[in-house]
Amino acid sequence: MQYQKLGKNGPVISTIGFGAWGISGRDWGKTDDEESKKALHQALDSGITFIDTADTYGSGHSEKLIREVLDERGRKDKAIIATKAGNNFYPYLEEKHKTTPGNPDYSKKHLIYAAEQSLKRLGVEALDILQLHSPDDSLLAMDEPWEALEKLKKDGKIKHAGWSVQSFRETDQAHFLEEHHDLIDVLQVRYNLLEREAEKKLFPLAQKYGTGIIVRIPILFGFLSGKFSGETKFGDDDHRRFNLSPEKLEQYLLQLESFKPFFEEHNKYSMAQLSLRFCISHPACHVAIPGGKTPEQVKENAVSSDIDIKYEDFPTL
Repeated sequence: MQYQKLGKNGPVISTIGFGAWGISGRDWGKTDDEESKKALHQALDSGITFIDTADTYGSGHSEKLIREVLDERGRKDKAIIATKAGNNFYPYLEEKHKTTPGNPDYSKKHLIYAAEQSLKRLGVEALDILQLHSPDDSLLAMDEPWEALEKLKKDGKIKHAGWSVQSFRETDQAHFLEEHHDLIDVLQVRYNLLEREAEKKLFPLAQKYGTGIIVRIPILFGFLSGKFSGETKFGDDDHRRFNLSPEKLEQYLLQLESFKPFFEEHNKYSMAQLSLRFCISHPACHVAIPGGKTPEQVKENAVSSDIDIKYEDFPTL
């Protein structure tokens, strides 16, 4: 496992992390908490020191599972936990929904409240990283989200401030980094072999300001594992029913055709491992956060950190 600093202000972390949305018990189909905890244990045993979650993942369930695992290990691991806030799920706690309702709330009051609840669920005195959870442009144009992060930092409730850039808005939202680079220590960005919009403007700005980059959706919701086809179907309780619709699957499969010679040339590694390696090979990127529902998946992902393939060796789009 390789390690590096998460931007100029961030902590030293593993270059492969653990994305904890999939273990939340919501939005990814059926999950098993004991298996999820085994996956988290495997991540830490594999040298992974960065775990990304959010308060809304399972309405706090993901954060609670992370705490349980860290407590079981006696809090001996140097694990950095990044969480997110801005989707107010609290009004829906007593209701049943197949997938998590969206309810954006980036008011100063809510963000501070949400951070305080995450502190309790994770059992820590200060959050390592708190990220704004993919707000749209109108919300980012408000003063309150930034004021909330400033206050939380000043009060010692968060160590680092972050922002998860909205999917497919990587270029359009880049100017917010220019405006708030003194406050924002890290960015979380959608980026993978087939989706490289962040390279155009956002990554150069992040390098200019020394902003840490967390790569989300590095295996494209599992598509870049090579296990899906145009006939793949997802259940009503799985967000991939929309994010990997038949139309999108067809588009991605066509794009993937040109990468087949590369995968065949490097067939000692799986497609997922090579896809992860691509994400962390870009000089602007510091960590990729694939999900892992089982210990086996986590162990496979961890190998990617040590693959010796440079960014320029990967095929272009």
